[in-house]
Amino acid sequence: MQDRPDPDALLQRIQQEQAQQQRGRLKVFFGACAGVGKTFAMLSAARAAQAQGLPVTIGVVETHGRADTEALTAHLPRLPLRALPYKDRTLPEFDLDAALAWGAAHPEGLVLLDELAHSNVAGSRHPKRWQDAEELLAAGIDVWSTMNVQHLESLNDIVSGITGIRVWETVPDQFFDAADEVVVVDLPPDELLARLKAGKVYLPQQAERAAANFFRKGNLLALRELALRRTADRVDDEMRAYRRASTTTAEAVWPNREALLACVGTGDNAEKVVRSCARLATQLDLPWHAVHVETPEQQGQSATLHPQVERTLKIAQQLGAAACAVLPAAQPAQALVRYAREHNLVRVVMGRSARRWPWQATLAEQIGQRASDLDLLQVGTLPSRDALTERKATRSSAAAPRAPFWPGYIAAALACCVAAVIATPLANVLELTNIVMLFLLVVVGVALRFGRGPAIMAAFLGVGFFDFFFVPPRFNFAVSDAQYVVTFAVMLVVALVVGQLTAGLKVQAEAATDREHRVRSLYDMARDLSAALLPEQVAEIGARFITGEFSAGSALVVADDDNRLQVLPGGTAPVDMAVAQWAFERGEPAGRGTDTLHSSPTLVLPLKAPMRIRGVLVVAMPQHQGQGQVPGVEPRRLLQTCASLLAISLERIHYIDVAQKSTVQIESERLRNSLLSAISHDLRTPLASLVGLAESLAMVQPPLPAHQQELTSAIQQSAQRMSALVNNLLDMARLEAGAVQLNKAWQPLEEVVGSALAASAPAIAAHRVEVTLPDDLPLLQIDAVLMERVLVNLLENAAKYTPADTTIHISAQPQSDAVALTLTDEGPGLPKGREELLFEKFERGARESATPGVGLGLAICRAIVQAHGGSIRGDTIHNAQGQPTGARFTLLLPRGTPPTDLGDDADA
Repeated sequence: MQDRPDPDALLQRIQQEQAQQQRGRLKVFFGACAGVGKTFAMLSAARAAQAQGLPVTIGVVETHGRADTEALTAHLPRLPLRALPYKDRTLPEFDLDAALAWGAAHPEGLVLLDELAHSNVAGSRHPKRWQDAEELLAAGIDVWSTMNVQHLESLNDIVSGITGIRVWETVPDQFFDAADEVVVVDLPPDELLARLKAGKVYLPQQAERAAANFFRKGNLLALRELALRRTADRVDDEMRAYRRASTTTAEAVWPNREALLACVGTGDNAEKVVRSCARLATQLDLPWHAVHVETPEQQGQSATLHPQVERTLKIAQQLGAAACAVLPAAQPAQALVRYAREHNLVRVVMGRSARRWPWQATLAEQIGQRASDLDLLQVGTLPSRDALTERKATRSSAAAPRAPFWPGYIAAALACCVAAVIATPLANVLELTNIVMLFLLVVVGVALRFGRGPAIMAAFLGVGFFDFFFVPPRFNFAVSDAQYVVTFAVMLVVALVVGQLTAGLKVQAEAATDREHRVRSLYDMARDLSAALLPEQVAEIGARFITGEFSAGSALVVADDDNRLQVLPGGTAPVDMAVAQWAFERGEPAGRGTDTLHSSPTLVLPLKAPMRIRGVLVVAMPQHQGQGQVPGVEPRRLLQTCASLLAISLERIHYIDVAQKSTVQIESERLRNSLLSAISHDLRTPLASLVGLAESLAMVQPPLPAHQQELTSAIQQSAQRMSALVNNLLDMARLEAGAVQLNKAWQPLEEVVGSALAASAPAIAAHRVEVTLPDDLPLLQIDAVLMERVLVNLLENAAKYTPADTTIHISAQPQSDAVALTLTDEGPGLPKGREELLFEKFERGARESATPGVGLGLAICRAIVQAHGGSIRGDTIHNAQGQPTGARFTLLLPRGTPPTDLGDDADA
């Protein structure tokens, strides 16, 4: 029997197909490295498409002067390139607007875009060429392009580790995976090296360097394997998507890639099945899944079976299972076959089971009958004395809390007696067939009320009572007519079948009712949590839900900004802070029913939110025989869902509070910056006049007396300090308002350091300065004026807070992606614990100090460095005795995009 298709999945597929029809098609020619012939293959395919009448144009193709590649472009039309100014020259770049106009004029047109990972020249609409391709595809224009495996974002670090060359131009994996077609252009390493030596990839001088660095045979082998593996993964994803979308051809498993499915049961053999499957998967290097099917009958069994299943699935997860799932289903074989086919799992690993009845097929036989395309591997059972002892103990402990079974059987017997009593006076009125219906009705009622066992008993009693009281000769079991034997057999079979079906439907209805009740409770809880504004309200809602669903106590323990746990008021469960701290730090459940601190009377679940763990949920299950009950798989899943909802609600409240504080802070900063800017503008003119008047007084003729010259000099120095302070205030306000535009250019760091030393010469006149800059420092793309301001502020700080005749050291060191510039002094160092605060506005090393300043210098430094994409930090230098010997400020400035590596220069 085929499963009914999911209407939501069908609707989603139809919407995706409609969106895909309006979008252009992307075809990528994919290779291991430059030189394998991607551009040549793309142009050859484009020539063939043009011969079939398809409109084709070249958006941009890099032939690198190769004659055979250039010849393929001879009969293909080209779009004119767009000239863009870059520094002191003009560079040709792909014209996106011209391609869009050409596509609008040529429906079903095809644009060729070589080198998909290429970075566009500054001034283009998009920084990357793949973004140009995305806009063309959105406009319904087909695009063909080329790329190498090292340009995939997810493989960038792997390629860098293999080749030792960092590739900065990358394409997101999502864009590559969304391509409609990927063509692998492959070439063995020896042939590629031969092409390199023959000058078919690079010019001779470039070929020598490439062969010694990027194009080593080991590198080519590794890149080739990466390209083929990545393509195989993509093809496998396409195959799975096709199987999911197909409604007819996905009925059988396709053994294109081996995968295992471990069937987890409730017996002692479950762990052995999982371990055997894990060993087999490790030996064969295969993915594997672990699945447990929960039948409706298990809903009525003891909860002591559930921790065993959960423990086995946890072991499977620890052993590396790709997925662990619990499938609710009435027929385990059907559920396992459906799961195997949905996930294309070829081999099913399961335990060996015996027949309950001679006519009843085992689970393996049922799977074999339903799916002949699946391979079945049965794991042998090796029962041990400890396992048998544990099983007996489990059964005895499970039987203790069960309700007595005999009332159902007594009720079945009484119901049959009542039916016989009612039917006796009607024996002369009703036909025997109608009396049979009366006993069948009793069987249905007993099955609906008491289940399978009493229904079977009612079926046999009904046949017996019907024979004894109503079939002639009456009041004995003798049968005068052999036809009644058939009647008895049919009546018994019908009664048994109807009773079994009714009992099964009853169990399924109860399970569905329970699930509906849980879903409704979760919905009510989520609705209440969405309106909660305080953590205390969240704790109250969670406690109300857990009390209503489990009759259990609970407590909510949340973490503050310093990760200190605090118990929220209103909890009804005892909290062991040691267990709560362990669960919070490790993000794993602990306490009752787990493998960690299982002696604890409570179950502790971490509150995992999307950003971080917000605390823990403590649950005290109801007591039974002096101990808390252990929740089964379904209750544990419900508790996990409850914990997730509580965590998300706590995180939402946290970020609401953060947003409110940020809004207030932003408004305060905006008001303060506006005030500072206004004050600075109003003070600059009078301060400039004051400085000018002081300078004029110093130059009057005849010269002023000595004491008046001293006063004039003091006025001039004070006015200059006040002018510098106002300039700092104004610069800080402009930086925070984003009004400063960086004038970046490639500059040697030596020139910036030299100009900063010259500008701060009066302030550091009493100190020695040592500069240590290596010769191999790269050029940095910086605003030289602003970066000079940073160094001047740091030098003036060092001069103000260190004794005279001490040394200021300036050094630099290149790193992989940045240049570290360090300035150290021999002063008292930075205040302990306030290193970061010193970079805030109006923060000084000492609140009350005779040293002039208002605490804006370091704030301006950080604002300028961060505007360059770098960082700055300060710390204190200590000697061997732990005493401070000076302060150190370290600037990390990005190196910028280096020249294109050899792997990207050509492709023919």
